[in-house]
Parts: sequence; structure tokens; C-alpha cells
Amino acid sequence: MTGPGEPTGSTRRMPAVDRGGDDARAPDGDAPSGANTAVPTLDRADGRAGRFWSARRVPAALLALVLLGAAGLLLYDIAAVRAGHPAMQWRRSLAEGLADHRLDSVAVIVGAAVAAAIGLWLILLALTPGLRDLLPMRRDRTGVRAGLDRTAAALVLRDRAVEVPGVQSVRVRMGRRKAKVKALSHFRELDEVRADLDTTLGTAVGELGLAKPPGLSVQVHRPAKKG
Repeated sequence: MTGPGEPTGSTRRMPAVDRGGDDARAPDGDAPSGANTAVPTLDRADGRAGRFWSARRVPAALLALVLLGAAGLLLYDIAAVRAGHPAMQWRRSLAEGLADHRLDSVAVIVGAAVAAAIGLWLILLALTPGLRDLLPMRRDRTGVRAGLDRTAAALVLRDRAVEVPGVQSVRVRMGRRKAKVKALSHFRELDEVRADLDTTLGTAVGELGLAKPPGLSVQVHRPAKKG
């Protein structure tokens, strides 16, 4: 029987979420307190991590479509010629143009330069990782990789910088090798504000957990006088 203000459904205990499989189960009461495996911390790992590689889907898709279309058109024309039909006009014009133009002509040089530029661009895309806005974080477990967006890292540093007494506003430009911080201070000595910013931001950069912590460049100025 339930009262007038009580729910009519039965009350059941909700299941707990298992976050780590067998390793995350509650320890047995008879087991010693130090038997659990300690979670690796950043200080226990060397933290080496390479940059994330971009999939380059758009350039690869465009190149594949161009090559597929050119190869299909050429094969169709060759099959048509073998079947007794005349070659397509574009192929006859191309053959005549290649026979008439010399290697030192402007059209041949321009076409070769464009082809070489496209080839160098594709090679550059293939040999560079890309994803410059994603900063690799330190690795403390095998098979687990993490990255931090540069905009998010800049916001973290900015929020930490505005907590320093005397700082009115802060602009942070986060790079892969250096974080440039420009702050405006409306009171306190500039040297004191700069020293506090160096200490605070140095700690904040270390807490980001990046594989290669960027260097800091801190500049502190007075706001421009109005009027």
C-alpha cells in the first residue's frame, strides 16, 4: 500500500557505472589498501608524443576524382579507336599541339610549371602532419593519445592571467613553440605584474600537460590614456 503522496511504482536501486572494468572495482575488504594499481601521473612518464597527422581527405578526394575522370576518358577513347571509331577531338588536338609546339615555347613552360607546382604541393601535404591547431599532450599510457586545441589553451592562460592583481585585460596568442601574452595593467608596478604573470603562467603552462610546453613571452603595458 502506498500513501496518497507517494509514487505508485516500485523503488529500485540504480546500477553503478563501471568506469574501468575489472581494474575499477571496489577493493575487497580483506585486501591491503596499497594493493590497487596506481594511476600513472604525468611526472612518471617521459611524455613524448608526436603531432597528429591530418587525413587530407579533401586533396586526396579531388586528386582521385581528377585521375579517375582522366583515366576513364582516355580508356574510353582508346576502346572507341580499337572498335573502328575516330579518336575524340581533344585527343587529336592534343597530339597536334604537342607535335607543333617546341619545348622552349611559353605554353609548354607554363604547363610544366603548373604541373610541377601541383606536384610539390601534393608532396608537401604528404610529408607534413598538418593539424597545426592541435597541440599534442603528454602520454602516460600506451595506446592513449590526447590533444589540446590552441584556442582552448589560450583561453586557459588568459583566465589565469586576469587573476593576477593589477591586470586589466590580457591577449594571448598561442603558438606551437611560444605563447605570447600582452597584458594591460592599470595599477601596481609593471615589473611586479610581469613577475607575477611569469610565475602564474609558467605554472599554468605546466598544468596544461602538453608534450612540448611552449615558451612564454610576457609583455605588460599601461592602458592608453583617453582624451
